[in-house]
Amino acid sequence: MALAQERLRIGLTAVILADQAAFLARWADYLSQRLDTRVTFVSRDQYQTVHDLLFNGQIDAAWTCGYPFVRFQSQLQLVAVPLYQGQPSYQSYLIRPLGDSTVTGWSSLAGKVFAYSDPLSNSGWLVAQGEFAKAGIGQRDLKRTFFAHGHRNVADAVASHLADAGSIDGYVWETMKLQGMAGASQTEVIWKSSLHGFPPLVAATGAASARMEALRRSLLDMQKDDAGRALLKSLNLDGFIAGQVGLFDSIRQLARSVPGSGVTT
Repeated sequence: MALAQERLRIGLTAVILADQAAFLARWADYLSQRLDTRVTFVSRDQYQTVHDLLFNGQIDAAWTCGYPFVRFQSQLQLVAVPLYQGQPSYQSYLIRPLGDSTVTGWSSLAGKVFAYSDPLSNSGWLVAQGEFAKAGIGQRDLKRTFFAHGHRNVADAVASHLADAGSIDGYVWETMKLQGMAGASQTEVIWKSSLHGFPPLVAATGAASARMEALRRSLLDMQKDDAGRALLKSLNLDGFIAGQVGLFDSIRQLARSVPGSGVTT
């Protein structure tokens, strides 16, 4: 069956680990056949870049993070939320090089080098701001900070001692560990946050409702066939649900407490 000429473009960010070309080709083919529309994935390193593409109409949907979702909520609509370990939620981790006893928690990071993921990452920036504030540590108390632009890059930076510690998406770290990646095997988790809404798939407000509903249904139905389940296994996910805005209330509340987060209501 020939696919319709219309394309559906999905932006991907550092929120997922499975960025291999072969996997994305399989997933794009799977969705294309079910939507009768040519699906393509567009990968970018930074959340802001992906949102710019979405708001400019250069992509149709995006797998983003809960923080930019609440920050730009008036411009976005939920498409689907992944299920990880049976729940639409995840945690932020604080990691250090394996066996490094000099880093024991947030209060021990004064004078250290710290790796963030992205300025719009909940687990890779926002959560850390809240914990540093609780510990009474300002950015000037740290020796240096930098954005690695990717959770995998945070783990690799900490593993190679380019950073003394880093804030990372727990789902990504656990998936890296499952896949035997050095960034996880050479780092260790010393703190876990409370649960937050899992990074969602979103579309711009006003996007064609029939197309987004079809995409939502295709994602929700992935658990129902062998090919979909195999793709989900590669993602280390259990499936997708439609989700509700309330899933991200904890992120919204945290963002309100962090100066410069861009979230005030």
